[in-house]
Amino acid sequence: MLKAYKYRIFPTDIQKSQLSRFFGVTRLVYNLGLETKTNAYATHKKAIYKYDLINQLPALRNEFDYVKECPSQVLQHALINLDTAYGNFFKGRGSFPKFKNKFKKQSIIFPQGYKIDFDNNTIFLPKLKSLSIDYHRKFKGDVKRVTLSKTTTNKYFVSLLVDNHKELPKKQRIIENTSVGVDFGIKHLAITSDGEYFENKHFFKSKQKQLRVEQRNLSRKKKDSNHYLKQKLKVALLHEKIRNQRMDFLHKLSTYLVQNYDNIILEDLAVSNMIKNRKLSKAIQEMGWGQLRSMIEYKSNWYGKNVTIIGRFEPSSKICSNCGHIKQDLKLKDRMYKCESCEFEMDRDLNASINIRTFGLRNKPSVTQSDGLPCACNVEAQCL
Repeated sequence: MLKAYKYRIFPTDIQKSQLSRFFGVTRLVYNLGLETKTNAYATHKKAIYKYDLINQLPALRNEFDYVKECPSQVLQHALINLDTAYGNFFKGRGSFPKFKNKFKKQSIIFPQGYKIDFDNNTIFLPKLKSLSIDYHRKFKGDVKRVTLSKTTTNKYFVSLLVDNHKELPKKQRIIENTSVGVDFGIKHLAITSDGEYFENKHFFKSKQKQLRVEQRNLSRKKKDSNHYLKQKLKVALLHEKIRNQRMDFLHKLSTYLVQNYDNIILEDLAVSNMIKNRKLSKAIQEMGWGQLRSMIEYKSNWYGKNVTIIGRFEPSSKICSNCGHIKQDLKLKDRMYKCESCEFEMDRDLNASINIRTFGLRNKPSVTQSDGLPCACNVEAQCL
């Protein structure tokens, strides 16, 4: 099983200068490769593959001396990543590759030549030698590759991809009393079918006034001046604070769900379409629904849990969880669900989470009740 471990590193001034050149050369090679592939297809309808570009690297290294400063395998991996991005685009799994610039997050990959030293808190990388690192947690296994990155706040990190030689655990059997439906919302980030409400912390909203002041100050500075760069760093640090708070909360929430349930049922939300609503777009993007779903999925694989995704067109909000009646005229402002058929009344989000659980269990032939007997109920809502 492959797992990634991320640590912060503290390079010296000389090593920072070396890394700056490594990032620049890697960025140059990536952009040249992207330009070559784009022009070849636009003019001759010809596809150029990663091996064709890698074979051109020796000529580039001979022509420009500064290219020799960067390890050759780092440059090769940049072209491999470019080819992967191209493949993902044509398979519909991503957008078209963009040219890289030095103002965003920088990263390079070392596929070999590294050495891990837990005793001295160092990591050895080709041409950089030993770098000081904060091993806040140790691991057991073989390191497959090292990704070194620099954030916009001038912090350096390494991510170690480790093979711990363990098999993924077998998936737990799906039973009703260990299954939960989760509805994502705006007022509350997540609502479970067991009646648990996870509050929306509003990390961005709480810092919005401060962020507005700092960005206004940035706009008044002369571009590329020392004051401009200092203020730009303040804005970046504030954005980083918001991101770290959100990621910490999402990690805790996803871990809680995975540890307490064997089957987590989620709704397939079209977030890209939902953010077209100008009144709700900022609130929706602040939630991090996609990131939360991704965390739940990969953590479920680690612990042998199940994740079930129901269709995005299932009427989870409009259907009554008690009798199955569909309320067609339900509006977004209606926070309480009031059934016109059976006069059942419940919180709108809790009702939706119960329906999500029902839809997720409906087509599962392996679902059993808590006593181990097959579920023979014809009305799914009654099984809850």
